[in-house]
Amino acid sequence: MTTVVSTNSNSGTSTATSPATADNTPIQTTYNIEEIQQLLPHRYPFALVDRIIDYVPGEQATGIKNVTFNEPHFQGHFPGRPIMPGVLIVEAMAQVGGIVLTQIPGVDGLCMFAGIDKVRFRRPVVPGDQLVMTVTLLAIKRQRFGKMQARAEVDGQLVCEGELMFSVVD
Repeated sequence: MTTVVSTNSNSGTSTATSPATADNTPIQTTYNIEEIQQLLPHRYPFALVDRIIDYVPGEQATGIKNVTFNEPHFQGHFPGRPIMPGVLIVEAMAQVGGIVLTQIPGVDGLCMFAGIDKVRFRRPVVPGDQLVMTVTLLAIKRQRFGKMQARAEVDGQLVCEGELMFSVVD
């Protein structure tokens, strides 16, 4: 095991233990917002991942989204009772999956939705919640098509789960 020191924009420096590659290069297991922006093309108001708290190359990632009242969709969804739209929860999960996809050797291009299956919503997400999303790669074909299992929770309670399919476009 190798110790990796990464910058944490909230509290300075954090230390994480992670495995090393064959050439003893440490594997990055967490990403701050600046590092996420280097990997994903999404920007405000559609950047929906604040931090990656656990990353296993080619397998899975766990990310967080801090839900705040200042987000533009809460003005109309719904006045007096703000609820994060389900499509944005699914998009946030897909962006966590994008962290896994963009770093797979040979996957070059923009990763886009090709399908969404078996998605179920279990409880609303409201301002003040911290959405914790874990996305696991199930299959990838010819570095162009794939499937992921996604799960989102708030305070340990299941919010949403389902399968996300993607296609890589040039």
